[in-house]
Amino acid sequence: MFLKTKSMVDEISNVRFVNGVVRLNNVKLNVHCFETDGVLIDTGSQSLAEEFKAFFAQADVDKVVITHAHEDHSGGAQYLQSELNLPIFMNEMAINDCARKADYPFYRKFFWGRRKPFEAQPIGETFRSRNADWTVIATPGHAKDHLAFLNKEEGQLFSGDLYIHPKTKLILRDESIPTIISSLEKALSYDFGELFCCHAGYVKDGRMALQKKLAYLQELRENTLALRKKGYEVQEIHARLFTKKYPITYFSFGEWNSIHIVRSILNEGNE
Repeated sequence: MFLKTKSMVDEISNVRFVNGVVRLNNVKLNVHCFETDGVLIDTGSQSLAEEFKAFFAQADVDKVVITHAHEDHSGGAQYLQSELNLPIFMNEMAINDCARKADYPFYRKFFWGRRKPFEAQPIGETFRSRNADWTVIATPGHAKDHLAFLNKEEGQLFSGDLYIHPKTKLILRDESIPTIISSLEKALSYDFGELFCCHAGYVKDGRMALQKKLAYLQELRENTLALRKKGYEVQEIHARLFTKKYPITYFSFGEWNSIHIVRSILNEGNE
């Protein structure tokens, strides 16, 4: 069994992007990188490095900004730094980890490759591209270091993994639904229209998309807490709210699981 990769390049609203796909049988994962106004947003994975080289070579950029340190977003950073001499900016809290040998589960290394160490600089609360001012928005929940980037001139939000899908069914063990809810509320306090998601890609009405996700998660939290109030235990709540099983739960040895949604909601205030 071999991992298959492919990529597709497109451009919308002056944003050029590449969507890379890794596939093993019926399991398919994808990730985007975006180029706009001299900035490259995220770098893809090490396993997609060959697929993305042509996109990177044609990119007219001055710097790289990274939404968070997960290997499917930072895996190409070392190549961009060493081969194209591009400066890299990210959340300060992840810089030391990214400068060291990557440490994450085998199945993630299988699909996304082993991220090579790279040197990054703190991004701060704002930055300037060639023609626009950007706001850096701390949006933890999916990852503690997660950031979203708002192009204020264009009203475009580059949301990393904040959106992905309007109805979340699985999360990582260390994710927090209550924190994601707070991050969605924070992002929606800014003025934007279009959204560029690192997995869903281009979303024309980004504000409505985030509002739908926020409403879904708020309802899910209410339903979870209501069942808990009736005396149901975690496993019982999980069985009532999530009936479908996903292959990633098994090959990730439970790191991706819908039960983490329930636990994170019930642990609110203890995190």
